[in-house]
Amino acid sequence: MSLIELREREVNAVFTTGIYCRAGCSGRPKRSNTAPYPTAMAAQAAGFRPCLSCRPDRRPEVLIDGATPEVVRQALMLITDGFMDGNTTDVMGRRLGISARHLNRLFEDHIGATPTLVAQSRRAHFARRLLDETNLSVTDISDASGFRSVRQMNRVMLSVFHFTPTELRKKRRKTDRLVVDGGLRLRVPCPGEVDFAAVLEYLEPRVIPGVESVTDGAYRRVTDNCGCPGVIEVSTGQDETGLELVAHLSSFTGLQGDVARCRSLFGMDVDISAARSDLAKDPLLGPLVSSRPGLTILGSWDRFETAIRMILGQQVTVKGASTLAGRITSELGVPVPGFDQIGLGYLFPSAERLAAADLSEVGIPRTRSLAIRSFAGAVADGSLDLYDHSELPDLIARLRTLPGIGPWTANMLAMRVFGYMDAFPSSDLGLRNAFANLSSNGAPSEKGLEETALSWSPWRALAFNYLLRP
Repeated sequence: MSLIELREREVNAVFTTGIYCRAGCSGRPKRSNTAPYPTAMAAQAAGFRPCLSCRPDRRPEVLIDGATPEVVRQALMLITDGFMDGNTTDVMGRRLGISARHLNRLFEDHIGATPTLVAQSRRAHFARRLLDETNLSVTDISDASGFRSVRQMNRVMLSVFHFTPTELRKKRRKTDRLVVDGGLRLRVPCPGEVDFAAVLEYLEPRVIPGVESVTDGAYRRVTDNCGCPGVIEVSTGQDETGLELVAHLSSFTGLQGDVARCRSLFGMDVDISAARSDLAKDPLLGPLVSSRPGLTILGSWDRFETAIRMILGQQVTVKGASTLAGRITSELGVPVPGFDQIGLGYLFPSAERLAAADLSEVGIPRTRSLAIRSFAGAVADGSLDLYDHSELPDLIARLRTLPGIGPWTANMLAMRVFGYMDAFPSSDLGLRNAFANLSSNGAPSEKGLEETALSWSPWRALAFNYLLRP
């Protein structure tokens, strides 16, 4: 990461006022009264509150980058998915195979705050955004943000912002609130440039019929929000500086989880500025990076759902894989009435349901059926953790022990499901053809492509995306 990029994330804490500000804040305190912190989270952990003028707390906090240890990255993803809402650091440590003390130490070294404080801060800042941008009641905001009670939210908000939720709502600006028309609207700030059009171009032919769709420049899908199914719609924001999420839900309890899954799907939780900078220097990839500066590494809305979609994509066309996924959903998914007019009506089946299903009835070939059922069974019984933080070669080796999981599928799973930025499906035929079109040496062998890709490490997943979407 460049010095400029680091400075953009850095905040200045002012000892005399107890606040922290963005680097470009109009306030001019004496330098002797200030101290830099690498992130707003670290300043908050030290006891400082955000400035009400420059509002550093509204800037997206990207915590994952190329220097983040794998165990910390997976812990952050667990926090993003709400793991800490009902668990302790001890429980998370056991889940990740390390002690709570060591986990806290890693977080202090790389994030500047403990896992508990990170989870608490995420809830508080999400609640602050709802206070600013919506007219939801304080009670509804407490539920949507993952707090156990309004009393807990009041206590946490007072700790983080030094104001109660009611006081913060009185301080919101006219420009903060979004116009509500047919659903609850929220801004989803981007950490940098995200090529939303390219994301939709990739997702459209790969959607699971009945579960998700891409139409009219928007991504829509069915979601199960704490037992209350609804639809989430994502499009480019009105100010084009981020995305805009519209939630059509009967209850907003757990809404924070839907926003987190949106960020994951569109690759907004990973800081890849350093990756783009490195790949831009490569003679082959440099022109691609320049032409598509906002290309990112996509994640997943639901890890298990994405994994099954990857397995279905083995040796079939993109359209064929989506058709098979739609059949599975219509036969084994959970029906959600009320959204037929927009072509949505199912939740994707659970791992337990797929593990026990006879997939021959929906036209899945025997070998593919075995792979899906084995994968689903491993997830259902806990022998495969979708938050595995092993070294990439170890994860690939573990995935390949499952029936029907070869090198291509294992690397695709590592990239899209587990979030490894250095995964590289070198056997992908489309990748080899794309490389051949750019290189004067013709189509390389798989081994030759792997050797060439070594110079792109540790960003080979992003290189893969640039090669396939020039």
